[in-house]
Amino acid sequence: MQAIKDEVVRMVEIRKVANRIVDLRSRAIAYHDTVALRLDVIRYHVDKLELMVDDEMWPLPKYRELLFIR
Repeated sequence: MQAIKDEVVRMVEIRKVANRIVDLRSRAIAYHDTVALRLDVIRYHVDKLELMVDDEMWPLPKYRELLFIR
């Protein structure tokens, strides 16, 4: 999905900005306020994609499967 690729590019750019922050507390806040939001959007699209792709074509465990692995 193009939306996933676009959001990953945005997240990488936002991380580059956040990584330049020297103060660790301020950097953590920047990650929380900016990077985490992009991760939520990426996660939404990936979750939708997992439902559309057949299990035979998805080599990785799906999120719902990871919840029940021991």
